[in-house]
Amino acid sequence: MRIRTVLNDLVPGALGVCDSHDHLFFRSAALPGQELDDEAAAIAEVRAFADAGGQAIVQWTPHGLNRRAAALPKISTRTGVAIVAATGLHRAEHYPEGYVDKVQDRLAELFVRELTVGIGDTPVRAGLIKVASGFHVLDAHAERVIRAAAEAHHATNAPIAVHHELGSAADAVLDLLVDRLDVHPAAVILGHLNRFPDHRLHRELAARGAWLAFDGPSRANHATDPRLTDCLAALIDAGYADRLLLGGDTTTARARAATGEGPGMPYLLTHLRPRISRHFGADVADAVFRTNPARAFATDWRQ
Repeated sequence: MRIRTVLNDLVPGALGVCDSHDHLFFRSAALPGQELDDEAAAIAEVRAFADAGGQAIVQWTPHGLNRRAAALPKISTRTGVAIVAATGLHRAEHYPEGYVDKVQDRLAELFVRELTVGIGDTPVRAGLIKVASGFHVLDAHAERVIRAAAEAHHATNAPIAVHHELGSAADAVLDLLVDRLDVHPAAVILGHLNRFPDHRLHRELAARGAWLAFDGPSRANHATDPRLTDCLAALIDAGYADRLLLGGDTTTARARAATGEGPGMPYLLTHLRPRISRHFGADVADAVFRTNPARAFATDWRQ
């Protein structure tokens, strides 16, 4: 089993303390003027995360949204922080008009190439596939991309990470990926569940064997920090501490800690990890930030 980073493949135990969902670079047609496209700022943010004890970051920026793949190895080398890059495709509104039409008929081929050969004209290989659901349902675009992700997963064994619009449609995604497309639930990471704080649903998703990611802390327009502890408590009390992941999901320059208003990547370790240790114990905090990511992002790569 290995975790594919932008420098090399790591044995899971070498990953260390991990931010399981974040962005160093990101550009969306739906978020004009909020681009993450400053390499120096990205390095400063990763260093701040490292200073707080961070050792690994999983960047969920997918194909076509300014991943800056060529810069990622340099950032990893200069900071000592392992970085996992993503292939995949986001919701259609994040792309310029006509872009999705150009790639939709070769998505699985594109994903496999970026996982096994390199992203664009770089030798940097992706370590996971990022896809997205629709709001409460799977629209035609979401289903097409998820089907391509399943095909690429079966060719490579790469994990599939899912953006859930406002945390919704996670059950529909598992119905498609697991029940109909034969993807093992342990290869599926369900993101943004903090934005849909339904404890019963979360327990049902965990019981099906998927990973549950709570990400994007301290956003006033999302049900994140005020309900995060209760969401985690419901899952931990039900015996699912071993299915939980946490990430910062920094998507705008303003949200960076090193060069913006924050809270940024370090917040996970300076604020959330101590809270989790106090409420649930150091063993749970270690599982969320170290043991679980080492399992969730590891695979026996076929290519």
